[in-house]
Amino acid sequence: MLPFRKILFPVDYSEPCQAVVPYVKDMLRHFTVDLTLVHAYGPGALAYSELVAADPNWPEEIQALEDRRLRQFASEKFPEEHVELFAKHGEAGHVIDEVIRHQGTDLVMLPTRGHGPLRRFLLGSVTAKVLHDVSAAVWTGVGSALADHNPAIPYKSILCALDETDEAEAVLKAAATIACTYNADLHLVHAVATPPMALEIDFSQYRKELMDAADFRIRELKAKLGVKAPHSVIDTMVVDGIRQEVLKRKADLVVVGRGEAQATFGRVWSVLYPIVRESPCPVLSI
Repeated sequence: MLPFRKILFPVDYSEPCQAVVPYVKDMLRHFTVDLTLVHAYGPGALAYSELVAADPNWPEEIQALEDRRLRQFASEKFPEEHVELFAKHGEAGHVIDEVIRHQGTDLVMLPTRGHGPLRRFLLGSVTAKVLHDVSAAVWTGVGSALADHNPAIPYKSILCALDETDEAEAVLKAAATIACTYNADLHLVHAVATPPMALEIDFSQYRKELMDAADFRIRELKAKLGVKAPHSVIDTMVVDGIRQEVLKRKADLVVVGRGEAQATFGRVWSVLYPIVRESPCPVLSI
C-alpha cells in the first residue's frame, strides 16, 4: 500500500471536489505516483448540454462531451502531470470501484461531501460507499472545518488513531511512513470508552486496568515497529477523543483503520463514518 504508486481522484466538478485538488497535488509532490481522474455521469449530464435526449446519437455525443470536460479539468488543474482519464456512464460508486479493480489503485482521494441529494448521516453517499467497498486506502477531506483550526499542506502534524484490533500495526506503519515522507510530527492516540461513573459501582480499578492495558499495547507496538513517537491513552468516546486530539495537536491529517466499516453491517455500526464527518482535518483510512 505504501509508498503510494497510483492515486485515483473521482471528479464531480463540485466545490468540495475543487477543494481537494491542492491535496492531490501535494500528494503527487511527495510520492512518485500515477494519477487517474474518473468522472461518473448519468442523466444529469444533459443538464448542461444542448443535446436532445431523443437524438439516437446522444449516448455517443454525451460520452464525447464528458471526455472533453474531464480532459479540460485535467489540463487546468494538473497541467504538468500525465493523467489517465476515465469518463464513464453509471452510478459513481460502482464506476469508482470498477476503475480501482482495473487500475490497481493504492489511494482514493475524494471530498467528504459532493453532489447528490443522498446523505448517510451527513456523509456523502458516494464517499460512504467507497469507504465501505473498496480495498484501497481512502483519503477524505474538506468536511467539518473549524474557524480556529486550519489544516496545512504539506502536512506538519499527523495524528494516528489506534485501536485494539489486528489492523493497528498496519495503521501505525502507514502513519509513520507518511510522517517520515512529510517530515511531520507524529502523535499516537488510543481512546478507551470506559463505563460511566455510577454511585452503586466503583469502576475506578477496572478503568485503570483498561487504560494501563491500552498503554502497554501501544508501547509494545511502537517497540516492535521501531516507531519513536509520543502517544496518549484517553478516557473518552472515540469520535470525541480523536476530534479533541486533532485540535490539541493542531493535526493536519488523521490516519485511522477501516475496521468494521467493511464488515457485513459496517454501514450501520462503523465508527469510521462519524470520525470522517466530524474531523476538522482530512482523514486517511487504511
